[in-house]
Amino acid sequence: MQAAKPLFDYPKYWAECFGPAPFLPMSREEMDQLGWDSCDIIIVTGDAYVDHPSFGMAIIGRLLEAQGFRVGIIAQPNWQSKDDFMKLGEPNLFFGVAAGNMDSMINRYTADKKIRSDDAYTPGGLAGKRPDRASLVYSQRCKEAYKHVPIVLGGIEASLRRIAHYDYWQDRVRNSILIDACADILLYGNAERAIVEVAQRLSYGHKIEDITDVRGTAFIRRDTPQGWYEVDSTRIDRPGKIDKIINPYVNTQDTAACAIEQEKGPVEDPGEAKVVQILASPKMTRDKTVIRLPSVEKVRGDAVLYAHANRVLHLETNPGNARALVQKHGEVDVWFNPPPIPMTTEEMDYVFGMPYARVPHPAYGKEKIPAYEMIRFSVNIMRGCFGGCTFCSITEHEGRIIQNRSEESIIREIEEIRDKVPGFTGVISDLGGPTANMYRIACKTPEIESACRKPSCVFPGICPNLNTDHSSLIQLYRSARALPGVKKILIASGLRYDLAVESPEYVKELVTHHVGGYLKIAPEHTEEGPLNQMMKPGIGSYDKFKRMFEKYTKEAGKEQYLIPYFIAAHPGTTDEDMMNLALWLKGNGFRADQVQAFYPSPMATATAMYHSGKNPLRKVTYKSDGVTIVKSEEQRRLHKAFLRYHDPKGWPMLREALTRMGRADLIGPGKNQLIPLHQPATDSYQSARRKNSTPAGSHKVAKETTTKILTQHTGLPPRASDGGNPWDKREQAKAAAFARNQQAAKERKDAAKGKGPKPARKPVVPR
Repeated sequence: MQAAKPLFDYPKYWAECFGPAPFLPMSREEMDQLGWDSCDIIIVTGDAYVDHPSFGMAIIGRLLEAQGFRVGIIAQPNWQSKDDFMKLGEPNLFFGVAAGNMDSMINRYTADKKIRSDDAYTPGGLAGKRPDRASLVYSQRCKEAYKHVPIVLGGIEASLRRIAHYDYWQDRVRNSILIDACADILLYGNAERAIVEVAQRLSYGHKIEDITDVRGTAFIRRDTPQGWYEVDSTRIDRPGKIDKIINPYVNTQDTAACAIEQEKGPVEDPGEAKVVQILASPKMTRDKTVIRLPSVEKVRGDAVLYAHANRVLHLETNPGNARALVQKHGEVDVWFNPPPIPMTTEEMDYVFGMPYARVPHPAYGKEKIPAYEMIRFSVNIMRGCFGGCTFCSITEHEGRIIQNRSEESIIREIEEIRDKVPGFTGVISDLGGPTANMYRIACKTPEIESACRKPSCVFPGICPNLNTDHSSLIQLYRSARALPGVKKILIASGLRYDLAVESPEYVKELVTHHVGGYLKIAPEHTEEGPLNQMMKPGIGSYDKFKRMFEKYTKEAGKEQYLIPYFIAAHPGTTDEDMMNLALWLKGNGFRADQVQAFYPSPMATATAMYHSGKNPLRKVTYKSDGVTIVKSEEQRRLHKAFLRYHDPKGWPMLREALTRMGRADLIGPGKNQLIPLHQPATDSYQSARRKNSTPAGSHKVAKETTTKILTQHTGLPPRASDGGNPWDKREQAKAAAFARNQQAAKERKDAAKGKGPKPARKPVVPR
């Protein structure tokens, strides 16, 4: 992998003399206090400005400030006019535009396309503070405000929509966001290298349209430049059978002759001299090779070609061997340079060591920002994920090569939290990242890592070239919890349990010291069909981890539980798969309350499956096997009902489905049956989520008078110390007796009114 210029080796811009600001300014008044007459760069973001390294605008803003630039922030502007986009004046170099930490459509709509009632990245959690497709709207308003100022598009929304992509909300393939946003250049993935390079070049007077050689960028071109070798993607990975060329001198009306010609191989004269031609090879000139993907018009009209393009894109994501890509959009090409070179540990420390205030901007006063409240006591120790789960976009955005911080940098941040962040009680809420346990885990040799094109290092099994040593992470945990003033270090990031079982010492360390009663993991399903399409391990890996978890929990003398997460309606999932998952849940005593349905996010491999019905994990052809897709609203509701088998509201749908599937034997009161035969007389069921939610117009939650529910996510049985197990037979008997009492009372009431016979028996009271 080629070397990259370190982030801290660039010469500082002249405005370095102003020094770091307490907060990046959001108003002209703050600029005046800092002594600025203008901003060199203005970042427009869909999130509230929190000066914390978990927020994209803070990282990029502080990094550019460290390069000597004066950076202003326009957070959640009123997009109805250009006025808010002009409040800091005209930037000297460029506007940096991002939708925020989330894709704006996913931020606003649920998987069922319903509008969300809140926004975690807005003060007070208020919804509606950013527009749909925020990157497009903000870019257009910036262009309207200052026509000649370059627009640099970034953030996860731009990253995942950089190519022609399937849009779930419009149910069609949309253009690259670069085309629709009218931006000058797009930065994708971890953009620190690209943003510093672009800013430095613009400060030297380079034109934005001339910046075409920066990795991790996309831009518009009209022609492939001279010296580049162009390869048609369909020659690399043919999407279908290509017929042999027929001899043009054969009578095409003679079908028999045509058939003979098609079967004939090349006929050569063995005595004829031949000229040896040495053709340019893409492997020999990889850094000057560009792969031409099918045009946006073709992938929009042909779902198989869309799946093919998605497959080729994912094959070209390793920074060590990726080639440039190009895709025609009308009369122009959108050109995608190879992904950025991963940051070194020194560079990661540099980025996370900026002078962050670690709190929201004072302009928000005492209003709470839910996303900040969630992460203010957490520490990000690494980036990237080599899991490659098809429904997840982390790999597409952050890459599959893990980028690690040093232990010293992480410890220093924990000390800053302890000493500076208001309200710290001694508990670090998370020490993780995209996954909890990939810290310092990598390929055994850089040569293999640079050449690898596998989409996952842990599917279908753990790659023999992957070093699964958890010792660095174990040492980090021990150093962190030994700090004075730190009472507890919790691990809240999702754990890759198939990786964890490779290190029993790590599992013991985790379970003994870093679990706060519950540990979340994500088996996602129990059945082989959907798991293969997800690129997730079999349920046997979960069972193995569960045994280790319970063993070390018992040895530690603690009472702790696993919280498993599952997905409904994922590509590759049949009704039978969901039925078997529901039986597994009931057999293991789980009652999932909040259910996650598959969400087709832009660019994800599973989204390509959803749109095309094909599997891009293998070579895509018109005749290749299809993938079971759950698209109808009715079937999506059914799959969610299977996950919530305990909810009476879903029983009528489940009874009908089980009967249709020939599994009516699962309907009844038996222990091994899934749902009751009859609907309750009154719907007394209320979800844990609704019970735990704050009533409208109130800031206080009413005290529960029913059985205490400890988690709104899974409905796991409470610990013995909190009231016993609701699955206990005694509790079930009480519930049944209560129902009979209610029915008996109704019968007596009806009899008193002359509406029915006198009840034959007295109510039953359990002992």
